[in-house]
Amino acid sequence: MAWTTRATRTVYENPWIHVREDEVTGPHGDGIYGVVRMQNPAVFVVALDDDERVCFVELERYTTGRSIEIPAGGSDGEDPLVAAQRELLEEAGVTASEWHDLGTMNALNGIADAPEHVFLARGLSMTDATHSQHEEGIDAVRWLPFADALASIAAGGITDGETIAALAFAGIRLGRFR
Repeated sequence: MAWTTRATRTVYENPWIHVREDEVTGPHGDGIYGVVRMQNPAVFVVALDDDERVCFVELERYTTGRSIEIPAGGSDGEDPLVAAQRELLEEAGVTASEWHDLGTMNALNGIADAPEHVFLARGLSMTDATHSQHEEGIDAVRWLPFADALASIAAGGITDGETIAALAFAGIRLGRFR
């Protein structure tokens, strides 16, 4: 049985998210469903240097605490590639000469409408982004070999779901999971 929306109302909205409550009929009958919709798609960048190290940023998240993540952010209505380039520069102080679109994914698809674009960046150059990193709330930029990043996921050091999924996209593209 498909889902049917009988009524909907906006509960909250700001420049980044829209929260609605839907009266629905689904496989188990009638109910209420809360949905968070991102106002713009997000972008995630797996930046891989010439030594096969992945760029990570470390920051304190209000919701979950300390987090190690790949550079990412909202597209703010920009083309996803332009947004990915901006986020990599702002968060890590890195530019790239090669960009590969790895695909799209959906965050928290049981409660959210949150499309995300994943990119692989190669041919990296470092810049000075200390000011931007501070504005972004980033405490440190770290570089881990790809295999060490996967080991950190297995050990519970990297727990951000989108980072894990983006690394899976990159691992598939790079032939690391064969």
